Amino acid sequence: MGSVIGDILPLALGVAISPIPIIAAILMLLSPKARGTSVGFLIGWVLGIVVAISVFTALSSVLPEKDPDASSPIAGWIKIALGALLLFMAVKQWRSRPATGEAAALPKWMSAIDTMTAGRGMILGFLLSAVNPKNLLMAAGAGVIVGDSELSGGEIVLAVGIFVLIAASTVAIPVIAYLLASSKMAAPLESLRVWLVQNNATVMAVLLLVIGVVMIGKGIGSF
Repeated sequence: MGSVIGDILPLALGVAISPIPIIAAILMLLSPKARGTSVGFLIGWVLGIVVAISVFTALSSVLPEKDPDASSPIAGWIKIALGALLLFMAVKQWRSRPATGEAAALPKWMSAIDTMTAGRGMILGFLLSAVNPKNLLMAAGAGVIVGDSELSGGEIVLAVGIFVLIAASTVAIPVIAYLLASSKMAAPLESLRVWLVQNNATVMAVLLLVIGVVMIGKGIGSF
């Protein structure tokens, strides 16, 4: 159990330290409909993470049963492929960094956040967590790790729960903090938003590089 948790922690952090959903949550908290939209976004974000890792955990159960002492080449190749995709995305992110002195551009869809309802916020949160390629790859990696383990049903639920808790934390913390003390959160949230917008590509490139290398290492270790 402990080794599985240790293996999925970097992937959960990879989902958690994704600047775009954090920026989206902050923009919602600074919008006219802050409370309803941000709570809807948080619910969708959590649901998307739950669905993504649960689906890949279930799919990994169709892999042939193996001797605990034997190698696991199928799971190994899947992990290596996922790691390679993460490295590719790391290079892409690094090359998309703004030039020195140039302001980073936000995705066009973020301009519509001020007019979003709670329902649309929930849909956006779900899409960013369950359909976003970077997060989907990390959820797939975690699902393969959990599904390929020898954990019992209860332990699998616990492992998935820990992954979801950590992965959702960086969106949940500002939303909950705002709900508890909205008058004190506007300035810190705006400062955090500015920093994340400008450093989004660099943060994601480094993160994807580290997690990609770790995933490839885990894949090699499965042989």
